[in-house]
Amino acid sequence: MRSRLAARSTRLVLTAVATAALATTAAGTALAVGGQSKAPVEQVCGTADLTFKVTEKTQAGGYLLVTAKARPGITCYLEGTIPAAGFGSHPDRQVTPAEQAVTDSIKLSGSTAAYAGINPKSTNDDFGAEFDRMIIAVAGDEEGATSVRLPSPTLIDKPLSTNWHADPADAVPFS
Repeated sequence: MRSRLAARSTRLVLTAVATAALATTAAGTALAVGGQSKAPVEQVCGTADLTFKVTEKTQAGGYLLVTAKARPGITCYLEGTIPAAGFGSHPDRQVTPAEQAVTDSIKLSGSTAAYAGINPKSTNDDFGAEFDRMIIAVAGDEEGATSVRLPSPTLIDKPLSTNWHADPADAVPFS
C-alpha cells in the first residue's frame, strides 16, 4: 500500500512539474510570436548571430576596422564592450581595451553595422609576430569564436581594441 501511495505522489509531482514547464514554454512561445503582449523579442547578439569583415585603415598610424552585421533574419543588440579577439595563443597577441568605459549597445538588423578598431601593434619596437587571420567573438561568447582573414599579413604585438560603436569614426583606436 505504501509503495502505491509513494508512486502516486511521485506521478502527481512529475505531472505538476511538467504542466508548469509546458505553461512556461507556451507563455514564452506566445511572446515570441507576438501573443497577447505583441512585444518584440529582443536578444543580445551572440557570435553566431553576426558576420565579421576586417579592413585596413591608415588613420592613427594604421589599424584594422572590424565590421559586424547581423545575419539575415536576425535582430540583436551588441553590447558596447570590446570584441573578444586574438591572434594566436600568446598573451601578447590577445586584444585588450583601448577605452576605459562601456559604450551604448547597438541594435543590429539588416544593413546596420557595428564597428571596432584594433591597433594591431601598440608597442614601438621591432617585436611581434605576423598573422593573416584573427579569431573573434562577442565578449562572453568566446566558445563560439570564428576565424576571420585579415586583408594582408599583419605584425601583431599587444593589440588594443575600441569598443563596438555605431559610427566607424568612433572606432579609431588612438593609443
